[in-house]
Amino acid sequence: MPDYRRYFVPGGTYFFTLVTAGRRPLFRNDRARTILGRVIREELTNKPFEQIAIVLLPDHLHAIWALPSGDKDYPARWKSIKARFTKDWISSGGDELPTSRGYRKQRRRGIWQARFIEHTIRDERDLHHHADYLHWNPVKHQLVDYPKNWPWSSFHRLVETGDYPSDWGCGQPVPPDFGDVNGDLLE
Repeated sequence: MPDYRRYFVPGGTYFFTLVTAGRRPLFRNDRARTILGRVIREELTNKPFEQIAIVLLPDHLHAIWALPSGDKDYPARWKSIKARFTKDWISSGGDELPTSRGYRKQRRRGIWQARFIEHTIRDERDLHHHADYLHWNPVKHQLVDYPKNWPWSSFHRLVETGDYPSDWGCGQPVPPDFGDVNGDLLE
């Protein structure tokens, strides 16, 4: 059985991958995207952090967060986001996948996979590689031809701030260099 150990760096920057239960394309639904956006913004208010980058795909999301100095509690933030999304999704008439008895004993629902993947960003180069991977992900999954064509991405905000040129990733026959980012592990 895999050994799931989290690495905690107070004030650290982290890359995350969260996947829906059964890889269900839940986020093709406008209401699901709206609810998720709202609960993430609420969490930003309740337990502040900087959301450096995010991309929302039909069945998973990637995000890069920087936590405040001295703070290392990203699991509580994701737990809150997932729980509030689940509650609001179901109460708004959203459906869920069937769950096992063991899952129900743990008070889990058929919305999210139980775990999430976390990578601690080591330095500026690692941050850029993971941000590039995140923004290239809709192209990797053949949802669009270019990162600028995917509407549910921080790519557009980062173009406005000058962090990316608007044509980044356009016309490239192969993906950009992601350094040592393990794309197979990260979805």
